[in-house]
Amino acid sequence: MPVDALEKQVAMTFAHAEFWAGKSVLVTGHMGFKGGWLSLCLNHLGARVTGFCDKPPSKPNIFECAAIAQGIRSVVGDVRDLDAVCRVVRESAPDVVFHLAAQSLVRESYRNPVRTFESNVLGTVNVLEAVRLNSSARAALMVTSDKCYENKEWHWGYREADAVGGHDPYSASKGAAEIVTASYRRSFFSERGDGRPNTAIASVRAGNVIGGGDWGVEKLIPDIVRALVRGESPVIRNPAALRPWQHVLDALFGYMLLAQRLWDDPSVADAWNFGPNDSDTRDVRWIVERMVAMWGSNLSWTQDAREAPHEARLLKLDSSKARNVLHWAPKLDLESALAWTVNWYRQQTEGADMRQATIAQIDTFLGRAAAS
Repeated sequence: MPVDALEKQVAMTFAHAEFWAGKSVLVTGHMGFKGGWLSLCLNHLGARVTGFCDKPPSKPNIFECAAIAQGIRSVVGDVRDLDAVCRVVRESAPDVVFHLAAQSLVRESYRNPVRTFESNVLGTVNVLEAVRLNSSARAALMVTSDKCYENKEWHWGYREADAVGGHDPYSASKGAAEIVTASYRRSFFSERGDGRPNTAIASVRAGNVIGGGDWGVEKLIPDIVRALVRGESPVIRNPAALRPWQHVLDALFGYMLLAQRLWDDPSVADAWNFGPNDSDTRDVRWIVERMVAMWGSNLSWTQDAREAPHEARLLKLDSSKARNVLHWAPKLDLESALAWTVNWYRQQTEGADMRQATIAQIDTFLGRAAAS
């Protein structure tokens, strides 16, 4: 690496480390896929991380595989329990809150809609209420989903001002979480009467986030990996479905950039999209064929012929606001994101130290961010 590029990479890493070093950060859902990556990234940059979650969502899981608990305070609790949420907010006195705890599966939301709405809507209410009652946080980000939009299957991306909604219970719960967040922001987090800065509240929506360490049930990438590890052909439900795919670090880097901006500029407290480039909206068939090839397998895939509940066939995000205001842009194209994902699972199957492997990807990503 040229000296000037190396200096820029080091400066970028130190700029983020300088902001996060010593800050108290609460991450709900820290045992999940995105929450695990975020907690490790923040810890790696020097933050004092408290995680709050009831249990890992799968077995295996990134929380245990990458030793996420090492170096952070991990609190077991249910986001549906207001007293428990208030207690962890009060005890951790966070400077920044990232709320990721949720029921995150569309098909599970059909099987258990009550639990889905309780987790995703009431859970969001509880976190916002706890932040309201405990005034330490200067910024709080509620992580929802690209599926929060009232999806008309347009061929252009949804913008933050477009209507929220949802056909299935999961999507509807995320749309409802957006409405709750906007209501709390307007009702309780305007200027404080005593002149002190109030908590800046934002909601964030990413695309279909992929990366190593996701073992979610009935999710495309984990399903493909499980089949490849067994030497079996992946079984795919909706090969023609188009989705905006992006690496987990691209989404999380956007969330962290927004939190840093909110710290000094609460005027940007709003809803934000952090989606991939249009060229990285690909159908499921393309994803499975590329992953099989990257794995080095000659297996084909088959389509699941069983009747399935409704799932959207087309969904895209417009992230112009994040690009223009925060100067955020994806650092990994889809080909690279898939390669990083396959590499992570390959290392895991070979018995590598996955905490160090995950940190290595974080450091490489920061280097790419610095070089762009």
